[in-house]
Amino acid sequence: MSDVVSLGARGYRFLKGVFQYSAGVASETGYRIERARFHRMVPTEQGFDAIAAHLDNLARPPTALCACELRSPRPMTEDEFLQFNKAYVSRLESWNILHDGTNPIARTNVCPDVAPPETVSFYAFSYTIEDNIRDGRNDFVIAGSGECPEGKGNYRDHIVRLGDTSRDGMHDKARWVLGEMERRMIALGHGWKDVTGTHAYTVYDIYPILRDEIAGRGTMPCGLSWHLSRPPVEGLDFEMDVRGIAREFVI
Repeated sequence: MSDVVSLGARGYRFLKGVFQYSAGVASETGYRIERARFHRMVPTEQGFDAIAAHLDNLARPPTALCACELRSPRPMTEDEFLQFNKAYVSRLESWNILHDGTNPIARTNVCPDVAPPETVSFYAFSYTIEDNIRDGRNDFVIAGSGECPEGKGNYRDHIVRLGDTSRDGMHDKARWVLGEMERRMIALGHGWKDVTGTHAYTVYDIYPILRDEIAGRGTMPCGLSWHLSRPPVEGLDFEMDVRGIAREFVI
């Protein structure tokens, strides 16, 4: 059975991930994905309301939402992360977004090291919109991933080079995450050549590995946005996400 599921009526397909988010989404023929970033971060509940209003203005249903970008005050313990995710998924479920019990929404959730929000907040979101002009070009959003395979029951026992933020440690962490980005893109029919945005989230120095390990893979056709942020779970030190979207704007 394929891990990629098409939601034709919603305008996108998704790569199965864990219960709190999918591993990525890509638009289907006849649709494109748009990304809207909030001018100021908005607390989660208010953010959901703002997203609903934005989609309503576009005559799009809530189920057109396909990706969320969150910012958290600090990295959480694994139990805190689990409890937050249950509340987050329950809101998506109230919008009838879950598909056969599976969450199709891609997500990135990181913790700014400077001026973090007081509570978990929306930074940006993506959604599908009808478009029959793009001649088969598809947009995509790959969910954020830290240096740990997901769905293992816990993070700590599976983190790559746990606690090692040396040059070699960060090199191995980045290599694993880059491999995961590639796996997700390939599953959705894309590659680095299709990327319009590459983003790294870490408070540790990645400059020594930027040229050989990161740029050397062809990961930065449009450069790299380095956010001074931590992944959302204690023990993780490096995260990335990527996307290929033709239209983005600030609201």
